[in-house]
Amino acid sequence: MSIALFDTHTHFDVPDFDSDREQLAYAAKAAGVEHLVLIGFVQSRFQDLISTQQFLNQLEHVPQSHLAPGLHPFYIEQHQDQHLQDLEQFLQQQHCVAVGEIGLDTFLAEHKQPEAFQKQQDFFAAQLEIARQQHKPVLLHIRKAHAETLKTLKQQQFQFGGIAHAFSGGVEEAKALIKLGFKIGVTGQITNPNAKKLRRVVQEIGAEHLVLETDCPDITPLCCQTDTQSRTRNTPANLIYVLEGLADCLDIAPQTLAAQIWQNSIQILDLPKL
Repeated sequence: MSIALFDTHTHFDVPDFDSDREQLAYAAKAAGVEHLVLIGFVQSRFQDLISTQQFLNQLEHVPQSHLAPGLHPFYIEQHQDQHLQDLEQFLQQQHCVAVGEIGLDTFLAEHKQPEAFQKQQDFFAAQLEIARQQHKPVLLHIRKAHAETLKTLKQQQFQFGGIAHAFSGGVEEAKALIKLGFKIGVTGQITNPNAKKLRRVVQEIGAEHLVLETDCPDITPLCCQTDTQSRTRNTPANLIYVLEGLADCLDIAPQTLAAQIWQNSIQILDLPKL
Protein backbone atom coordinates (compact mmCIF):
# COMPACT_ATOMS: atom_id res chain seq x y z
CA MET A 1 0.00 0.00 0.00
CA SER A 2 1.47 3.34 -1.04
CA ILE A 3 1.25 6.52 1.03
CA ALA A 4 -0.44 9.58 -0.54
CA LEU A 5 0.87 12.92 0.72
CA PHE A 6 -0.25 16.54 0.28
CA ASP A 7 2.39 19.28 0.69
CA THR A 8 0.21 22.18 1.80
CA HIS A 9 2.97 24.79 1.73
CA THR A 10 5.78 25.13 -0.82
CA HIS A 11 7.73 27.90 -2.49
CA PHE A 12 8.56 25.57 -5.35
CA ASP A 13 8.36 28.51 -7.77
CA VAL A 14 11.38 30.39 -6.38
CA PRO A 15 14.74 30.60 -8.22
CA ASP A 16 16.32 28.01 -5.85
CA PHE A 17 14.54 25.40 -8.01
CA ASP A 18 15.01 26.85 -11.50
CA SER A 19 17.84 24.47 -12.41
CA ASP A 20 16.18 21.17 -11.47
CA ARG A 21 12.48 21.77 -10.76
CA GLU A 22 11.33 19.06 -13.17
CA GLN A 23 13.60 16.36 -11.68
CA LEU A 24 12.56 17.34 -8.15
CA ALA A 25 8.90 17.14 -9.14
CA TYR A 26 9.42 13.55 -10.37
CA ALA A 27 11.25 12.75 -7.12
CA ALA A 28 8.39 14.20 -5.06
CA LYS A 29 5.81 12.04 -6.83
CA ALA A 30 8.03 8.98 -6.39
CA ALA A 31 8.14 9.78 -2.63
CA GLY A 32 4.33 9.80 -2.45
CA VAL A 33 3.57 13.51 -2.86
CA GLU A 34 0.38 13.64 -4.94
CA HIS A 35 -0.45 17.34 -4.52
CA LEU A 36 1.36 20.51 -3.53
CA VAL A 37 0.42 24.15 -3.03
CA LEU A 38 2.47 26.99 -4.53
CA ILE A 39 2.38 29.87 -2.05
CA GLY A 40 2.57 33.57 -2.87
CA PHE A 41 4.37 36.17 -0.80
CA VAL A 42 4.98 39.29 -2.94
CA GLN A 43 3.09 40.72 -5.93
CA SER A 44 6.22 40.74 -8.09
CA ARG A 45 6.23 36.91 -8.03
CA PHE A 46 2.55 36.33 -8.85
CA GLN A 47 3.32 35.63 -12.50
CA ASP A 48 6.04 33.15 -11.52
CA LEU A 49 3.50 31.26 -9.41
CA ILE A 50 1.21 30.92 -12.41
CA SER A 51 3.94 29.92 -14.86
CA THR A 52 5.36 27.36 -12.41
CA GLN A 53 1.94 25.82 -11.95
CA GLN A 54 1.39 25.67 -15.71
CA PHE A 55 4.81 24.08 -16.21
CA LEU A 56 4.28 21.43 -13.51
CA ASN A 57 0.71 20.58 -14.47
CA GLN A 58 1.65 19.81 -18.07
CA LEU A 59 4.14 17.16 -16.90
CA GLU A 60 3.20 13.55 -16.19
CA HIS A 61 4.13 11.60 -13.03
CA VAL A 62 4.54 14.73 -10.88
CA PRO A 63 2.36 16.12 -8.05
CA GLN A 64 -0.60 18.22 -9.13
CA SER A 65 0.04 21.81 -8.10
CA HIS A 66 -2.42 24.37 -6.73
CA LEU A 67 -2.21 28.14 -6.30
CA ALA A 68 -2.45 30.24 -3.14
CA PRO A 69 -1.45 33.89 -3.76
CA GLY A 70 -0.93 36.34 -0.91
CA LEU A 71 1.08 39.26 0.48
CA HIS A 72 3.38 38.05 3.28
CA PRO A 73 3.77 40.25 6.41
CA PHE A 74 7.56 39.88 6.47
CA TYR A 75 7.76 41.78 3.16
CA ILE A 76 5.42 44.55 4.30
CA GLU A 77 7.75 47.30 3.04
CA GLN A 78 7.29 46.05 -0.53
CA HIS A 79 3.49 45.90 -0.51
CA GLN A 80 1.43 48.67 -2.07
CA ASP A 81 -2.33 49.21 -2.05
CA GLN A 82 -2.40 48.36 -5.77
CA HIS A 83 -1.08 44.90 -4.91
CA LEU A 84 -4.32 44.14 -3.06
CA GLN A 85 -6.21 44.81 -6.29
CA ASP A 86 -3.73 42.63 -8.18
CA LEU A 87 -4.35 39.86 -5.63
CA GLU A 88 -8.10 40.15 -6.13
CA GLN A 89 -7.65 39.97 -9.88
CA PHE A 90 -5.38 36.91 -9.53
CA LEU A 91 -8.06 35.12 -7.48
CA GLN A 92 -10.74 35.99 -10.02
CA GLN A 93 -8.71 34.85 -13.03
CA GLN A 94 -7.00 31.71 -11.68
CA HIS A 95 -8.33 28.70 -9.82
CA CYS A 96 -6.85 29.12 -6.32
CA VAL A 97 -7.28 26.92 -3.27
CA ALA A 98 -6.49 29.59 -0.66
CA VAL A 99 -5.15 33.07 0.03
CA GLY A 100 -1.67 32.97 1.51
CA GLU A 101 0.58 33.35 3.04
CA ILE A 102 -0.81 36.22 5.07
CA GLY A 103 -0.69 37.25 8.72
CA LEU A 104 1.43 39.12 11.25
CA ASP A 105 5.16 38.95 12.04
CA THR A 106 7.03 40.92 14.73
CA PHE A 107 10.18 38.78 14.61
CA LEU A 108 12.30 41.75 13.47
CA ALA A 109 12.59 44.87 15.61
CA GLU A 110 11.57 47.11 12.68
CA HIS A 111 8.30 45.23 12.28
CA LYS A 112 7.42 45.99 15.91
CA GLN A 113 7.49 49.72 15.12
CA PRO A 114 3.95 51.14 15.26
CA GLU A 115 3.87 52.27 11.62
CA ALA A 116 5.16 48.99 10.16
CA PHE A 117 2.96 46.84 12.39
CA GLN A 118 -0.09 48.94 11.56
CA LYS A 119 0.60 48.40 7.87
CA GLN A 120 0.88 44.64 8.51
CA GLN A 121 -2.46 44.69 10.30
CA ASP A 122 -4.09 46.71 7.51
CA PHE A 123 -2.87 44.31 4.82
CA PHE A 124 -3.84 41.27 6.89
CA ALA A 125 -7.37 42.59 7.45
CA ALA A 126 -7.72 43.55 3.77
CA GLN A 127 -6.64 40.09 2.62
CA LEU A 128 -9.00 38.38 5.07
CA GLU A 129 -11.79 40.44 3.53
CA ILE A 130 -10.71 39.44 0.01
CA ALA A 131 -10.64 35.77 1.09
CA ARG A 132 -14.09 36.15 2.65
CA GLN A 133 -15.50 37.61 -0.56
CA GLN A 134 -13.93 34.77 -2.58
CA HIS A 135 -15.02 32.10 -0.03
CA LYS A 136 -11.40 30.92 0.34
CA PRO A 137 -9.48 29.61 3.35
CA VAL A 138 -6.28 31.44 4.32
CA LEU A 139 -2.73 30.24 5.00
CA LEU A 140 -1.50 32.06 8.08
CA HIS A 141 2.05 33.19 8.71
CA ILE A 142 2.33 34.06 12.42
CA ARG A 143 5.61 34.88 14.17
CA LYS A 144 5.61 36.42 17.63
CA ALA A 145 2.10 37.80 17.02
CA HIS A 146 -0.37 35.03 17.93
CA ALA A 147 -2.57 37.13 20.23
CA GLU A 148 -2.86 39.92 17.64
CA THR A 149 -3.59 37.45 14.84
CA LEU A 150 -6.35 35.74 16.84
CA LYS A 151 -7.81 39.14 17.72
CA THR A 152 -7.95 40.16 14.05
CA LEU A 153 -9.53 36.86 12.97
CA LYS A 154 -12.23 37.28 15.63
CA GLN A 155 -12.83 40.96 14.80
CA GLN A 156 -13.24 40.09 11.13
CA GLN A 157 -15.44 37.11 12.06
CA PHE A 158 -13.54 35.13 9.46
CA GLN A 159 -15.49 31.94 8.72
CA PHE A 160 -13.47 30.07 6.08
CA GLY A 161 -10.64 28.70 8.22
CA GLY A 162 -7.37 27.57 6.73
CA ILE A 163 -3.94 26.50 7.92
CA ALA A 164 -1.67 28.01 10.58
CA HIS A 165 1.53 27.49 8.61
CA ALA A 166 4.76 26.33 10.32
CA PHE A 167 3.04 26.66 13.66
CA SER A 168 5.25 28.10 16.41
CA GLY A 169 2.72 28.88 19.14
CA GLY A 170 1.67 27.00 22.24
CA VAL A 171 -1.15 24.57 23.01
CA GLU A 172 -3.72 27.23 23.94
CA GLU A 173 -3.02 29.24 20.78
CA ALA A 174 -3.36 26.08 18.68
CA LYS A 175 -6.69 25.27 20.32
CA ALA A 176 -7.92 28.82 19.73
CA LEU A 177 -7.06 28.57 16.03
CA ILE A 178 -8.70 25.15 15.74
CA LYS A 179 -11.85 26.63 17.29
CA LEU A 180 -11.81 29.22 14.48
CA GLY A 181 -11.67 26.48 11.84
CA PHE A 182 -7.92 26.16 11.26
CA LYS A 183 -5.63 23.17 10.87
CA ILE A 184 -2.11 23.30 12.30
CA GLY A 185 0.72 23.08 9.74
CA VAL A 186 3.62 20.81 10.70
CA THR A 187 7.02 21.19 9.01
CA GLY A 188 10.37 19.40 9.16
CA GLN A 189 10.87 21.04 12.55
CA ILE A 190 8.97 18.07 14.02
CA THR A 191 12.02 15.90 13.20
CA ASN A 192 14.10 17.89 15.68
CA PRO A 193 14.01 16.30 19.17
CA ASN A 194 14.63 19.78 20.63
CA ALA A 195 11.33 21.11 19.18
CA LYS A 196 9.65 20.36 22.49
CA LYS A 197 7.00 23.07 22.22
CA LEU A 198 5.80 21.86 18.80
CA ARG A 199 5.88 18.21 19.87
CA ARG A 200 3.76 19.05 22.91
CA VAL A 201 1.24 20.91 20.71
CA VAL A 202 0.75 18.04 18.23
CA GLN A 203 0.46 15.45 21.01
CA GLU A 204 -2.11 17.59 22.81
CA ILE A 205 -4.35 18.36 19.81
CA GLY A 206 -4.05 15.08 17.88
CA ALA A 207 -3.82 14.02 14.24
CA GLU A 208 -7.30 15.19 13.20
CA HIS A 209 -6.20 18.83 13.40
CA LEU A 210 -2.88 18.57 11.53
CA VAL A 211 -1.58 18.96 7.97
CA LEU A 212 1.94 18.50 6.56
CA GLU A 213 4.14 20.97 4.74
CA THR A 214 7.75 21.28 3.64
CA ASP A 215 7.88 25.11 3.27
CA CYS A 216 10.62 24.28 0.74
CA PRO A 217 13.28 25.54 0.19
CA ASP A 218 13.25 26.28 3.96
CA ILE A 219 12.83 24.22 7.18
CA THR A 220 14.70 21.13 5.95
CA PRO A 221 14.06 18.02 8.08
CA LEU A 222 16.98 17.25 10.39
CA CYS A 223 17.76 13.97 8.61
CA CYS A 224 18.16 15.78 5.25
CA GLN A 225 20.54 18.49 6.43
CA THR A 226 23.93 17.81 4.91
CA ASP A 227 25.92 20.74 6.25
CA THR A 228 25.73 22.37 9.66
CA GLN A 229 27.38 25.56 8.36
CA SER A 230 25.02 26.47 5.52
CA ARG A 231 21.38 25.96 4.67
CA THR A 232 20.50 22.67 2.97
CA ARG A 233 17.78 23.27 0.39
CA ASN A 234 14.52 21.58 1.29
CA THR A 235 12.43 19.94 -1.49
CA PRO A 236 8.89 18.52 -1.73
CA ALA A 237 10.25 14.94 -1.74
CA ASN A 238 11.29 15.46 1.90
CA LEU A 239 7.63 15.55 3.00
CA ILE A 240 7.85 11.82 3.74
CA TYR A 241 10.35 12.61 6.53
CA VAL A 242 7.94 15.14 8.03
CA LEU A 243 5.28 12.42 8.05
CA GLU A 244 7.67 9.94 9.68
CA GLY A 245 8.76 12.48 12.29
CA LEU A 246 5.14 13.29 13.14
CA ALA A 247 4.16 9.59 13.21
CA ASP A 248 7.00 8.94 15.64
CA CYS A 249 5.96 11.88 17.82
CA LEU A 250 2.32 10.75 17.92
CA ASP A 251 3.13 7.01 18.09
CA ILE A 252 0.87 6.30 15.10
CA ALA A 253 1.73 4.11 12.10
CA PRO A 254 2.81 6.36 9.18
CA GLN A 255 0.20 4.89 6.80
CA THR A 256 -2.61 5.43 9.31
CA LEU A 257 -1.45 8.97 9.96
CA ALA A 258 -1.06 9.71 6.23
CA ALA A 259 -4.68 8.73 5.58
CA GLN A 260 -5.91 11.10 8.31
CA ILE A 261 -3.65 13.96 7.16
CA TRP A 262 -4.83 13.51 3.55
CA GLN A 263 -8.47 13.90 4.64
CA ASN A 264 -7.57 16.96 6.72
CA SER A 265 -5.79 18.56 3.76
CA ILE A 266 -8.52 18.11 1.18
CA GLN A 267 -11.19 19.14 3.68
CA ILE A 268 -9.50 22.39 4.75
CA LEU A 269 -8.63 23.36 1.16
CA ASP A 270 -12.13 22.37 0.01
CA LEU A 271 -10.91 19.80 -2.53
CA PRO A 272 -13.27 16.88 -1.85
CA LYS A 273 -13.04 15.52 -5.41
CA LEU A 274 -9.44 14.29 -5.03
